[in-house]
Amino acid sequence: MPDSIYFKEARRARNSLRATFALMGIVSMAWVPRIPEIKDLVGLNNGQFGLLLMGSTAGSLLGAQLAGRLVHTYGARSVCKVASIFMPLGLVGMGVATSAPQLFFALFFMGLGYASLDISANTQAVAVEKLLERRSLSGFHALWSLGAFATALLGGAIARQTTPRFNLVSVGIVSLLLFVPAVYFLLSPQLDNHAIDNEETMAKIPLIGKAVLPLWAMGLGLMGGLIAEGSTGDWGAILLRDHMGIAKGLNASAFASFALAMIISRFAGDWTLGHFGPAKTVRLGGYIGGSALGLSVAIAVPLSSHWQMGALVIVDLGFFIAGLGMGPVFPAFILAASGIPGIAPSVAIARVGVIALAAYFVGPALVGGIAQATSLPIAMGLPALMFIFAGYQSRAMRTSKKQ
Repeated sequence: MPDSIYFKEARRARNSLRATFALMGIVSMAWVPRIPEIKDLVGLNNGQFGLLLMGSTAGSLLGAQLAGRLVHTYGARSVCKVASIFMPLGLVGMGVATSAPQLFFALFFMGLGYASLDISANTQAVAVEKLLERRSLSGFHALWSLGAFATALLGGAIARQTTPRFNLVSVGIVSLLLFVPAVYFLLSPQLDNHAIDNEETMAKIPLIGKAVLPLWAMGLGLMGGLIAEGSTGDWGAILLRDHMGIAKGLNASAFASFALAMIISRFAGDWTLGHFGPAKTVRLGGYIGGSALGLSVAIAVPLSSHWQMGALVIVDLGFFIAGLGMGPVFPAFILAASGIPGIAPSVAIARVGVIALAAYFVGPALVGGIAQATSLPIAMGLPALMFIFAGYQSRAMRTSKKQ
């Protein structure tokens, strides 16, 4: 096996996936440090900004649905090649947007590209794990987090020196060029398991019914985790700036802390998932991480009017603990979904993705609506509660043979 052509192709694909996941993190989070400026530039309040984020929701729903079907027909590598064009173009669109409709459509293309690339890349990752007979999915997601963290850190550092347009357009163009070699060496269609998806009994599963209840349960659990993850990125900087008085650049520190913790827990995630199992890993992460996120905001916001630096440390610590818990959540649910007996891995991943990935964008929009009606600190209770819900839903993983 080590000398076979399949093993060599799997190792090349593993390196390609590492680069692909890192670029996905960079592109999807490049706008996070500039969100407050973009929101002000377009002239939106919290409620309007939350509604505008529905553009990403619509794009991600369409992208996840299309990706599942296209992977069955053409293979994951072909879908990755197309999706890797849409993502950077969406980021460029965010950078040049000067009105709400323009920003909406840019977010739509970003969501479309991200969801399509996420479904197809994760399908590849599961196939690579099988070929190499070694856990590596969490490590791939660690590189996503590493890219996201580097983007948040660098974006915050250069916020005073560059405009959002120059920042986002530059990242979009460079990442577009880098995606070309990154996706070129992914697994061929003959090895990514998409061929078996064309069998009637494997690929065509009902929307609802007893056979797919585990997928719905896992999708809802992952939805809870992704609502928390998306909300920390889209609202963390605004929370620190508008409600704690933290200056530009430094107001990205909460999400940077969250992303750094995700890097640490995801690099350790392959061992953690193997040692504790996906269900226990998600259960502990959801309960502890969700509680830390909610408590840190509840304590830090009122404290900031008296002791700003202490409040900043508390909120960053809460986001850090939440990130430690969040790290293995996505890989755990994806692994569990791919192990449902009788359903092809890519079909299961796509179904869970359709349910959960939209929540990655719906969650921040809901937070915006609640913030407009009450306040952003109160609205941040939603992602904290949803993270705890993700921990509760880990019991759905007991139906998976990869539990």
